Amino acid sequence: MTDLVLPADLLPADGRFGCGPSKVRPQALAHLAEVGDQLLGTSHRQPRVKDQVRRLQQGLNELFGAPEGYEVLLSVGGATAFWDAAAFGLVERRSRHYVFGEFSGKFATATAAAPWLESPDVVEAEAGSRPLPSPAAGCDVQAFTHNETSTGVMQDLRRVDDALVLVDATSGAGGLPVDLTQTDVYYFSLQKGFASEGGLVAAFVSPAAVERIGEIAASDRYVPTFLDLATALDNSRKHQTYNTPGVATIFLAAEQVDWMNDTFGGLDGVVAEQRSKAAAIYGWAESRPWAAPFVTDPAARSLVVATVDLDDAVSADQVNAVLRANGILDTDAYRKLGRNQLRVGMFAAVDRADIEAYTACVDHVVERLAG
Repeated sequence: MTDLVLPADLLPADGRFGCGPSKVRPQALAHLAEVGDQLLGTSHRQPRVKDQVRRLQQGLNELFGAPEGYEVLLSVGGATAFWDAAAFGLVERRSRHYVFGEFSGKFATATAAAPWLESPDVVEAEAGSRPLPSPAAGCDVQAFTHNETSTGVMQDLRRVDDALVLVDATSGAGGLPVDLTQTDVYYFSLQKGFASEGGLVAAFVSPAAVERIGEIAASDRYVPTFLDLATALDNSRKHQTYNTPGVATIFLAAEQVDWMNDTFGGLDGVVAEQRSKAAAIYGWAESRPWAAPFVTDPAARSLVVATVDLDDAVSADQVNAVLRANGILDTDAYRKLGRNQLRVGMFAAVDRADIEAYTACVDHVVERLAG
C-alpha cells in the first residue's frame, strides 16, 4: 500500500505534523539564511547574538503578557536538564508530581533519584485522563505538566497551596491558555510550539521562584555549575547563556514568537486559532465510524497534540506508512502507549488548512485499505 499515490489536490501544503521536533516555518528558515553569516560562528557574548536573546525574551514577555516581576530565564539543555536543575535548585525538601503519561513522570523520577530530597509525592491518573490538583502537606513544590505529549491530554493549572508551582510546558507553551500568576516556574523547550530546534530551555520565573533559587544557591547544597539556576538567571539578565547556545535555535524561536505576536496579537489569539484546529480534527474523528478521540473528556483534549484511536480493522501503522510515502510525516502514535492510534502535532506553525487536508488524506487511505 505504500505505493498508493495520494491525489495532489488532497495533500497539505506542508506535511510536517510531528509532536517534536515540529514544523519550522519556511519563512523563518529563509530569514536565517539571509542573516546567518552575521550570527552563526560569532561570539554569543557580543551584541549581535545578545540582541537576539533580548529579542526572544521581550517577545515571550509580550506573547504571554508576563506579570510584573516575572523574568525570562534561558539555559542550555532541554526539559530533561531542567528537571535535574530544578531538583538541585528549586525543590527544598519534597515535591508533589501529577503523572498522567510518559513525560509527566520524568521529573518525579529525577527528584526520586536525588539523595538530598525526600521521596516525592506522586498523584497518578490513567493515560488519557488527568489528575486533579490538591494541597500537598509537607511539599514545597507542586509539579504540573501543561500538556502530556504522549497522550494528548492538557492539564488545568492553578495554585492549591503555598508551594511553588512548577509547570513543564514543553509542548503546551505557546498553544494552551495559561495565567502565569498561577505559576512560579513555567518552563519549556523551543522545538515544539516555538518552531525551533532543541537544546535550549526558557522559563518564566516569579519573584518567589527567584527568591527560592537564591536561598538554595546560598546554602551548602552542592549544585553542578551546568545546572545552577542562579548562574543561569544571572546570565539571562545579561541576555546571554552561561554555556554556548545554539544561535540558530534562539533566532528561529524569536522569529516564531514575533510571527505569533504579529499574526495573532498575543497568546489569546493563538489559543483561539488552536481551538479552531482542535475542533476540526476532533470533530472529524467523532464523525468517522472507524475513529474516535482517545481522550474521552472534551475539556481535557489537547489543543496542540491530537490523539485519535482507530478501529482494529484499520491499521494506524499502515495508514502512516502510506502518508509518509506521500510526504505526510510523523503522525505515529507514541510507541510506549501501545495503541492503534494517530498522533498529530498541530502547533501554532501548522495551518488549519493543512490539518483539514491531513484528515482528507487519512479518509482517502482508509477507503483504499478497506477496498
